[in-house]
Amino acid sequence: QLVESGGGLVQSGGSLTLSCAASGRISGQYKLGWYRQAPGKERELVALITSGLMTNYGDPVKGRFTISRDNSKNTVYLQMNSLKPEDTAVYYCNARHMVFTDAVYWGQGTQVTVSS
Repeated sequence: QLVESGGGLVQSGGSLTLSCAASGRISGQYKLGWYRQAPGKERELVALITSGLMTNYGDPVKGRFTISRDNSKNTVYLQMNSLKPEDTAVYYCNARHMVFTDAVYWGQGTQVTVSS
């Protein structure tokens, strides 16, 4: 119900845009976002956005990444600029109901690799 696209290999300082299309039960009542997990590390928050377009970012990406959402397409985007090697990770799309917070969905993940 969450299908990600847009990962790949990019040089340090470059940019990538990730997309995640939601379907099924996932609607405007869900907060959409991105998490990432690097090898040997815990999964961490990248960015979240509500249907009202309120956003929240993890400290490592503030000022470099921008999350956006097209409610008409039920799609969330992550524009990543000034990428660093430490941004290398599998990026997961996430949907969480804003009221019934046990309703959580994850995408399959997309690899982002930043070379130095």
